[in-house]
Amino acid sequence: MGGWRKTPFFSDLTYKTQHLLKMTDLINNLSKRPTFLLNGGCHFAATSCYSCLFLYRYIGYMEAGNLTGILEFILLGFSEDPELQPFIFGLFLCMFLVTVLGNLLIILAICSDPHLHTPMYFFLSNLSLVDICFSTTIVPKMLVNIHTENKAISYMDCLTQVYFSMFFPILDTLLLTVMAYDRFVAICHPLHYTVIMSPRLCGLLVFATWFVGIMTSLLHISLMRHLSFCRDLEIPHFFCELTQILKLACSDTFLNSTLIYFMTGVLGVFPLVGILFSYSQIASSIRKMSSSGGKQKAFSTCGSHLSVVSLFYGTGVGVYFTSAVTHSPQKVSVASVMYTVVTPMLNPFIYSLRNKDVKGALGSLLSRVTSCL
Repeated sequence: MGGWRKTPFFSDLTYKTQHLLKMTDLINNLSKRPTFLLNGGCHFAATSCYSCLFLYRYIGYMEAGNLTGILEFILLGFSEDPELQPFIFGLFLCMFLVTVLGNLLIILAICSDPHLHTPMYFFLSNLSLVDICFSTTIVPKMLVNIHTENKAISYMDCLTQVYFSMFFPILDTLLLTVMAYDRFVAICHPLHYTVIMSPRLCGLLVFATWFVGIMTSLLHISLMRHLSFCRDLEIPHFFCELTQILKLACSDTFLNSTLIYFMTGVLGVFPLVGILFSYSQIASSIRKMSSSGGKQKAFSTCGSHLSVVSLFYGTGVGVYFTSAVTHSPQKVSVASVMYTVVTPMLNPFIYSLRNKDVKGALGSLLSRVTSCL
């Protein structure tokens, strides 16, 4: 690949995108194999690694063209009270460990149980992988800052956090929409389910979510290259969040703000409309069922997903209204904890407690682990 060519951004991005599009051939080949669903989200590690390499090279390109010569930002975090730092450190360390362990157990349970090698659990394993990555993007850096009592974050690391703090929520939104479509097909068209939700389609759907997330996040950070920043580089947050970064800019941010609102509408509202439409059709089909057992099974398969959707969108809307009605950075930071840390932590509990299949697979996995010790 060599170094970045001295070309305008969009031609350069097109050049790199051509390499990313070649991944579709890999997805098509993998989707023809019967073992495609056995690996959960693991085979998408190649796509994520490629995107990380792409991001690293591009942010390095941005850093070289940094107009203001900024080397670092300051993350103020939740509180400057030194007595609260041990409590905050311990709390977030525990939540991070629970998040990683819980979602990792979900992925391992799905991979190890042949009964869970279905499209619904394939999407769930990808959702768990995204939740692990999302928390890993934010929490470890905050813990390091608290432990070292150094709140500085480099320009490059900050842009990387901005990228992934947009990338993974986009994946969450699209994966939840895909999961709603899967439930719609399973309940409303059960006889055609295996034909419609083929391994090929499942692979392409997940690849599409990754591709949209990568391109959208790159578009956001590409617009940041032309921003100039003032001398006040203190971010009143515990991570580099895009809107907070834009508030520090001295140059015009109209285009950046317009893109944020537009993408929020396209990737936030439209998927929610799709989810609501899917469940309206599901509710209509359930009412037509004569068997009480069939109704109960349909509710049990949809209940976990509906709970996760409600938690995800509820916390997102809560953060939006909190930032709109209050001017307190601390309150906005606390509200942001709900969707950046709490939601990824609770998702494994929701799926394991409300889903008998996942609960049984987790029990079998843990029993095999304990028997080997």
